[in-house]
Amino acid sequence: MDLPTQIDERLTALGVTTEDVEEKFVRGTGPGGQKINKVSSTVVLRHRSSGIEVRRQEERSQVANRRLAWLALCEKLEARRNAARAQALAAREKERRRKRTKSPAQKRRMVADKRHRSSIKQRRGRVSDD
Repeated sequence: MDLPTQIDERLTALGVTTEDVEEKFVRGTGPGGQKINKVSSTVVLRHRSSGIEVRRQEERSQVANRRLAWLALCEKLEARRNAARAQALAAREKERRRKRTKSPAQKRRMVADKRHRSSIKQRRGRVSDD
């Protein structure tokens, strides 16, 4: 399959080959009259291993829709890869925060603040009518 260099580079970076993707051209849906009923300008791409499917029919030409579909597929695959990375990073960060202990200075400050708050509350009481 002949793809623009930019798309081909993005697919290579993602580790996807054009053989992994099933490409079909089908008739579109929606308004357009006789033209849309006769011409298979809608492009459907399906990445076999991930199951991601992209369908594009924004443009009148098959070539333009094909380019848009490949770009959309690249974006979806990149988003999935980035989401997995972000999730792994968040899990590591959460574990790091869970293990973190307070420094001695933080502990002293916390205890001092609690004692101060306690003394404020102890001074509360009934107001006398004297």
